[in-house]
Amino acid sequence: MRPADLLDLFVTAADAQRVALAPLSSTELRTRTPRPGQYALDLVADAAVLDVLHRAPVAIVSEESGRSGVADAAITVVVDPVDGSTNCSRRIPYWGISLCALDADGPLCALVVNTTTGEQFSAVRGDGAQVNGTPLRASTITRVEDSFVAVSSLPRPQPWKQFRALGSSALALCDVAAGRVDAYLDSPGFEQAPWDYLGGLLACTESGVTVIDARDRALAVIDPDARRQVLAAATPELLDALRAGVAP
Repeated sequence: MRPADLLDLFVTAADAQRVALAPLSSTELRTRTPRPGQYALDLVADAAVLDVLHRAPVAIVSEESGRSGVADAAITVVVDPVDGSTNCSRRIPYWGISLCALDADGPLCALVVNTTTGEQFSAVRGDGAQVNGTPLRASTITRVEDSFVAVSSLPRPQPWKQFRALGSSALALCDVAAGRVDAYLDSPGFEQAPWDYLGGLLACTESGVTVIDARDRALAVIDPDARRQVLAAATPELLDALRAGVAP
């Protein structure tokens, strides 16, 4: 499949996620399943998204349901049906869906959507990244003391100007790509699965942001058991400064 076809498929999947979740009451949104960390809303979204993705000749790795689709397909789609589930459960408008297609050369195209605002971040390898059709441009901040940083959890103190824990890694990475925040980091002891960061990873790399694992492990992986400590910064100088403060 061509990137354009995959992105069309991803938009349809994002629409399906939104429609499936819209009728849920506040009580239904906060209902948990027996699986640790999982909400019932995650399963509702997963079913709707997979119904769309299974129409394509791709392999699928989903946070909620694992592997499915065409096992030997040339393209694997890694999906987080609801990135920021707790925000969603409490109607905090910073959550969405993250989809990334990978081929033998790594991330090929990605779509991250803030479901509550409709904002769509898309990226294609070698062809840049956009938000609602406008090219993404990272900031030019080089000093930690001037930086505005998004974090995944309670961080070690650093001399940044301000920080935020926003609750959706995919959207936070896209905000780095868009220049809204200057960097994103996972604190020591906190690691993420591929579905958490792959969509945002491609948006970042296509907008000039450097993204690494704190232990220099490969990020472009589809193993559902893989975990990475992600750091992303708008400039190499800022990345080096932040990395020193989050070494494992």
